[in-house]
Amino acid sequence: MIIEYTGAQRLKGSLLFFDPIEGVQYGEKIIIRSDTKTLNGKVSELSEKVMLIEILGDSSGLDIENLKIHLTGSTFELGVSEKMLGRTLNAFGEPTDKKGEIVYEKHLPIGGSAYNPAQRHYPKDFIQTGISAIDGLNSLIKGQKLPIFSVAGAATNELTAQLVRQIRPSNKKSAVVFAAMGIKYEDARYLMQSISAGGNFNSTAIFLNLADEPSINTLLLARTALTFAEYLAFEKGYDVVTVLYDMTNYCDALREVSSRREEIPSRKGYPGYMYSDLASIYERAGILKNKEGSLTQIPILTMPDGDITHPIPDLTGYITEGQIVLERELQQKGIYPPINILPSLSRLMNHGTSDQHRRLSAEIYSAYAKAKKAQMLASIIGEGEMGEAEKGHLAFGKAFESRFLNQDKNEERTLEETLCIGWELLKLLPLESLTRLKPKDISEHLQ
Repeated sequence: MIIEYTGAQRLKGSLLFFDPIEGVQYGEKIIIRSDTKTLNGKVSELSEKVMLIEILGDSSGLDIENLKIHLTGSTFELGVSEKMLGRTLNAFGEPTDKKGEIVYEKHLPIGGSAYNPAQRHYPKDFIQTGISAIDGLNSLIKGQKLPIFSVAGAATNELTAQLVRQIRPSNKKSAVVFAAMGIKYEDARYLMQSISAGGNFNSTAIFLNLADEPSINTLLLARTALTFAEYLAFEKGYDVVTVLYDMTNYCDALREVSSRREEIPSRKGYPGYMYSDLASIYERAGILKNKEGSLTQIPILTMPDGDITHPIPDLTGYITEGQIVLERELQQKGIYPPINILPSLSRLMNHGTSDQHRRLSAEIYSAYAKAKKAQMLASIIGEGEMGEAEKGHLAFGKAFESRFLNQDKNEERTLEETLCIGWELLKLLPLESLTRLKPKDISEHLQ
């Protein structure tokens, strides 16, 4: 027998304030029914006076006078199966691509479980993205959390689609889980067309949430996508890369839900618990002992007003292991991807690359930093008044941006091709200025 309860107090957007019910648990899945529709909900707050239910779906048209709820006795779970690869799914893990239903192998709670740090292996294996600015200078390592900080107007959609198409974490079983959160319809259409055109779509799962959906669906989608990624990695032995785009939309949804709950805001109106909430997402990555698979994360966010000190990139940087920074100035020069390597960093790069690769990277960083200084000097005194050393670094900077950073949106460079371009560029500089290389490096590649 199904027991239904009445006692709705008020409805505020997607939040339903209800009389407390004995025996209900935090996070429990609720079935909400009115005369016109039936929706799912989740218990998000409990007190002596009120039970707060987050409605997962369109709450418009709900009549609280005739509203009833049914307690399911369980938290939200996601049906999972390897058959979800090559499919497009919504925030609940339900297929939306009209390719038929999915027979699930099991159901897992979307909250995941905390990883004991003592049970993790240290990341040490290189992952090739096919993008020189990442592979050569800010390498991604298996099990790492490496975010991308973008700005408005940068080619973020193009870079995101290219990463999803090209990245493969290993030569054995591998997969990509793409979580698109709160994105516009035209962006979703471009991403879907671009990703599905790649040859690896059958090993890619897309979880898609549009901007016109309720904010709570955006919060839910990040966790459903990671639950499926964990299932592939730690139960099926896949090496998985999860691309989360756009985490700014996720944080804005978190702020909206917090405001409806009438919680006290913190910086920029975001809730004070946003750090721990983001950590509950970003920390669902790594390599676990006694498990064959791995889970790597690439969160992508758009910095509001291009401000890297904004709470979203600021807190993300605290939790993750580096950042890749996109720059509007490079975009305006026609350089793709517009990655500014100087503020970019991969903290785990040294553990997954060779000694010679690291020396080459350090030398290129040094030369490009000097090139940027030379550009500033040229803008003040003119290039004709500069010394030969400054002119050499100025020429290096231009060649570096046009030949190393710049590549086609469909170009997938191997690591060997990337390093070869780097060595060729260093030939533009006098040998005595290459202080970070060993004589063996110079004899092998520059003479």
